[in-house]
Amino acid sequence: MATSRPGDGKRVVHMTSVHHPFDTRIFYKEIRTLATNGYDVTFIAPHDHDECVDGVRIRAVPPVSGKLRRVMGMGWRLIRTALQEPAELYHIHDPELLLWAQILRLRGRTVIYDMHENVPQDLKHKAWIDPRLRKTLSALYQLMERLLLQGMPVIFAEDSYGPHYQWHRGPHETVLNMPLANQLLAIHKEPNPHPALGYIGDVKPWRGSTVTLEALAILKSQGREIVWECVGQLTDVQRQSMEQFIHQHGLNKVNLHDRLKPDVWHPIIARCHIGLAVLESLPNHVNSYPTKLFEYMALGVPVIASGFPLYKEIVEGVGCGLTVNDPNDPQELADCIVQLLDNPEEARAMGQRGREAVRKHYRWDVEAHKLLKFYANLLDIQS
Repeated sequence: MATSRPGDGKRVVHMTSVHHPFDTRIFYKEIRTLATNGYDVTFIAPHDHDECVDGVRIRAVPPVSGKLRRVMGMGWRLIRTALQEPAELYHIHDPELLLWAQILRLRGRTVIYDMHENVPQDLKHKAWIDPRLRKTLSALYQLMERLLLQGMPVIFAEDSYGPHYQWHRGPHETVLNMPLANQLLAIHKEPNPHPALGYIGDVKPWRGSTVTLEALAILKSQGREIVWECVGQLTDVQRQSMEQFIHQHGLNKVNLHDRLKPDVWHPIIARCHIGLAVLESLPNHVNSYPTKLFEYMALGVPVIASGFPLYKEIVEGVGCGLTVNDPNDPQELADCIVQLLDNPEEARAMGQRGREAVRKHYRWDVEAHKLLKFYANLLDIQS
């Protein structure tokens, strides 16, 4: 990929206390884009060993369990490690690192905050927070955020975040989490011989795991055996709950893969007949593009998605699948699955329309250019 001003060996450090070291957005998109454009990149992340991958040096910080221990202990370990790495730019990916990042800023280092989600809105709906406290905690977080983000460069992961941060006067850019189109568009696989659904992403009830199993149980009662290739990170509790449901309802064709590297899951999902993006109506779902939607499209897989306006604009505008009005209704999801499976020619045409839309519009290349330009402008500001 060409850029008007390559990194010329300038050193940058990325940091996360939460994400996997091979997180798709952070490592495979942002970090590899920087590394292939001349930047010397170090990634400090929870991992069990140091290593060098694709020219990127990964410095491992032992993972910790529990939110409080992660915020306090992990944050300090990351910053202490970062202080050992002289660099032009430091790029953080978690809100819990905002406070710790001030140590770097006090030492004259430039820190970029990559806003993956709108935390103040998210706090209003967190299940683990007492409903009576959610608005208060959201307001307190917004106040803290205003103080800590003063003058800090920010990357927004969604267009919808910007209107909530009009008070921010520092440099900012929106870098959408679009798919690595060239890799996905190059994949052509024969469909699974059995009707198959695909899912990629964190496996949570509010991301569609429960409603999908319930829809499969309905279809099983109708004599339809359907494969579900479920690819994504699972907690032990979530896996146990899903396996119990699978056993109770005899869903013998559900494959829980856990997290896989992209070159492993790409062909698995490419063989599916339908890709699922049935997320519940939460603020960071309703107003954010689900990257999985574009990944299915790039693989030529027709989609079933939640009927949020943002999703419908893509799915119905492109004509690449169906939407459900109620993402918690397993019968509606089951009906959509049947509609696509029983109309294979139309489903195939939907998949091709989705693939073509990604080829022309919805791809990481455009976002990579914005990221590189943002970095270049920051380095100009410093020089």
